Amino acid sequence: MISSIIREDIRAIIKKDPAARSRIEIILCYPGLHALILYRMAHLLWIRNWVLTGRVLSHIARLLTGIEIHPGAIIGRGVVIDHGMGVVIGETAEVGDDVLIYMGVVLGGTALTRGKRHPTIGKGVVLGSGSSVLGPITVGEYAKIGAGSVVVRDVPPGATVVGVPGRIAGLEKYKSQDNIRDNAMPDPTLRVLSRLLERQQIMEDRLFRLERENSLLKNITEPVVTSDREAEVLTALKQIIDPEIGHSIVDVDLVKGIVISNDTIKVEIAINCDACPLQDYIVSQVEARLKLISWVKEVKVIVINDPWNWQIIPPLEIKKDQIEEAG
Repeated sequence: MISSIIREDIRAIIKKDPAARSRIEIILCYPGLHALILYRMAHLLWIRNWVLTGRVLSHIARLLTGIEIHPGAIIGRGVVIDHGMGVVIGETAEVGDDVLIYMGVVLGGTALTRGKRHPTIGKGVVLGSGSSVLGPITVGEYAKIGAGSVVVRDVPPGATVVGVPGRIAGLEKYKSQDNIRDNAMPDPTLRVLSRLLERQQIMEDRLFRLERENSLLKNITEPVVTSDREAEVLTALKQIIDPEIGHSIVDVDLVKGIVISNDTIKVEIAINCDACPLQDYIVSQVEARLKLISWVKEVKVIVINDPWNWQIIPPLEIKKDQIEEAG
């Protein structure tokens, strides 16, 4: 019985380890196989109530191989312990057929009471180097546990688990262990960051479109100029830049009206609130800029309280009244 299981273990090593060249090399040089042979003998003693003898034999196996397998554990056929140094398998652990175990794997318990306190590993599972599977949890068939992962929750069949604590990074319905060597273990943290960056880009694109559609500059047309003086005034006002927005006060529609009467100009400026810190600055700039025009002797600026409503403001309307006095 034990001899047939050992032959299956040797065939499994040949299948899963490309470094294995011959059966005699495996028998002489593979500590994982030695640990399994001694475990199977110790387990036979254990189930026949030769408890102390089984524990002594498992201790000898630990001294010889660096692999500690409790004789009470249940291990299936075709299990491969590759290198194996530091592997620990607890008393109530159950390992299915064709499981591949790399060095430093711990199948440990988290409870201090008797009973089922170690994990159950399904058929065809791959346990990466340094991974720890803790507690009475179940790892489904053909799941893969990444190197260094700490698993404390059940793992569904075919899942790939990485990280501390272990997180499911992929879920595939396969029955193969080949791609464990292809560095194909996904990074869930990188995947989340990539998704966040994608969503951020989508949000930025949508925001850009909304801003473009609702921009104050949308559909703003040049006002109809009926005289050279009006054109001169409008050109002067376009040179005044709103420092908060970075555009001229004409383009952002702060100028609501212009009245020209001989050598006097009256300009209506829309400010969203009376306490605007830029109000005095914009008024002074309008006065200073317009007084640079040779024919202008007086400039009168009227401030209109116009709260911001985020709606498209109609194009600038220039009013020209033929009056004797401005204001």
